[in-house]
Amino acid sequence: MDKKAMYNLSYGLFVLTSAFEGKDSGCIINTAGQVTSEPNRISIAVNKANYTGELVQNSGKFNISILSQEAAFDTFRHFGFQSGRTVDKFAGYTECRRSANGLYYVTAGTNGYISATVEQSIDLGSHALFIAAVNDMEVLSGVPSATYAYYQSEIKPKPDRAAAAGKTVWRCSVCGYVYDGEELPADFICPLCKHPASDFEKVTI
Repeated sequence: MDKKAMYNLSYGLFVLTSAFEGKDSGCIINTAGQVTSEPNRISIAVNKANYTGELVQNSGKFNISILSQEAAFDTFRHFGFQSGRTVDKFAGYTECRRSANGLYYVTAGTNGYISATVEQSIDLGSHALFIAAVNDMEVLSGVPSATYAYYQSEIKPKPDRAAAAGKTVWRCSVCGYVYDGEELPADFICPLCKHPASDFEKVTI
């Protein structure tokens, strides 16, 4: 089986936000889409180890902010490279507003948001799949959405290839995220697709 075929799937990128008992949080996900139009329902998949996923499970509601090609790398670093269990991601963060459901949505580098209420959750092993009814949505800009391929080619900072020649890194076989280091921690979770260390392969630049 050639796991590289996964690279050919087209992924969008989103900031998932939710709240429960006064605690807000958000994370980057790459699995969200419309599943029916009548009635309007969407689905998201979230790693069960992710704190924001717990908030969705407990509150039964969430927002999806659709990242655009204007999204800065700092947005991915802020929501994807730290845990809501230890960091309040909205403390001092101003590029957001609350929607009618009381949850934050991100206003910088996004082209729209969708508010939804969970109708069904399915345990998928490492991830939970949520099927949700759309309650509200708004277009924020006409800038095209950022795909994972666009993130890799245009948003993510490029390594210094001359300095990195012969360097060993670890690459996620699912989404292509690269971890810079000789050894990958056994408990490492991909900050973008949330897959575990077992889905990384060791490569030399």
